[in-house]
Amino acid sequence: MASGFQTLPGFRDFDPRTCMLRNYLFETWREVARKYGFSEYETPILEPTELYLKKSGGELATQLFRFEDQGGRDVTLRPEVTASLARLAAAEQRNYPKPLKWFEIGQCFRYEKPQKGRTREFYQFNTDLLGDDSPAADAELIALSIDTMRALGFSQDHFKVRLSDRSYLTSRLQDLTSGAHSSLWSNPESLVSILSIIDRFGKDSDKISEMKLGEFGLSLSDILNVFDEAKELIGNERLGRVYEDLTARGLGDFVEIDLSIVRGLAYYTGVVFEIFDTSRSLRAVAGGGRYNTLVSTLTDGKTELPAIGFAMGDVVIGHFIKENTAAKLQFEHWQREQSTCDFYLVIDDEEKRPEALKLAQDLRNSGLRIDFPLTKTKFDKQLKAATATMAPYALIIGRDYPELKLRHLSSRHNETIRANAPLADLLRERLDNPEGGLLA
Repeated sequence: MASGFQTLPGFRDFDPRTCMLRNYLFETWREVARKYGFSEYETPILEPTELYLKKSGGELATQLFRFEDQGGRDVTLRPEVTASLARLAAAEQRNYPKPLKWFEIGQCFRYEKPQKGRTREFYQFNTDLLGDDSPAADAELIALSIDTMRALGFSQDHFKVRLSDRSYLTSRLQDLTSGAHSSLWSNPESLVSILSIIDRFGKDSDKISEMKLGEFGLSLSDILNVFDEAKELIGNERLGRVYEDLTARGLGDFVEIDLSIVRGLAYYTGVVFEIFDTSRSLRAVAGGGRYNTLVSTLTDGKTELPAIGFAMGDVVIGHFIKENTAAKLQFEHWQREQSTCDFYLVIDDEEKRPEALKLAQDLRNSGLRIDFPLTKTKFDKQLKAATATMAPYALIIGRDYPELKLRHLSSRHNETIRANAPLADLLRERLDNPEGGLLA
């Protein structure tokens, strides 16, 4: 019977099967990051609130799980990892060669309305490259993001990386508002406001976007014309150099230029990108960008460290995997390989339990992973329990012991074997060669 207590809205339990997907993501993320030469780090889950208020801007400040601790400190459960990384990198960067290529897999918290692909608690994969301001560094991180998607089973048909440059867009916006509206740029919040309007294209109607832009001397057609110009950037602007780099790697077909991508956080300063599900069933599934001034801001100008980062959350990408046939099949294959049990002993004759216990212990001593019913259980329930462990085989002990039956749980095919044979070696051979001939 349930206790009557439930998880808080937007929070999750991870039962063993749910943990499988989380562990699959963690393993894949680590594999890709290490393939690119990134080193893992870890930062606290609780930080001073000032760290986020000083650098984030926008709606993030309204989504904090913020409280006063018993020491009277204003603290926050981290809503994202970049600020903590910037703090750590500023303190430790002298001890490492540049560029720093670091990654973290950590839990984050945001107080926002739970919905499909978005919870109040989530795990996030963060990769950051600090100390290099070149387009090649931008391309390296974007390539990593593409390979992360491919490692999870997605192909070019399933996702697209949309690439933009906030510094170029800002420059064009300033050109468009020169003259009568040039005074707007004396207020840094003007840029944030305009970018926020652009970020909501597709969410707000054209009429609402036109009205909002009009307050800054801009029109919707002005912005759309700038977007069209971006298509001609290949070869002569930073975006073009990034695109050429990715094309040389054979990844150009995964990328398209789209200046409507501005990302929500105020600290982004240059190239930004988002990964979109091409079926449009979800919004962006991951993204990142360049934040050259964040470390300087957090250290009051004492440390200059240009940087670009990429992040992917487990909730959104988990939904994407479940909704994509190829990615789901890949996960299910990995899941079968993670079984906690090699052979499940099914006791078909309870009088043979002493023999079953000895057999289980001997096989465990040999290094095989063995499970069995601890109490008398009906035969069909034992087979169901065997299947639940995701073991590939059940080893059935009945009245004809020492003769045993080895059942392939997927095909329900039975083989006969004797317990007085070199059983552990034969069973290990079956694990290594599941399609081989009869064991005995």
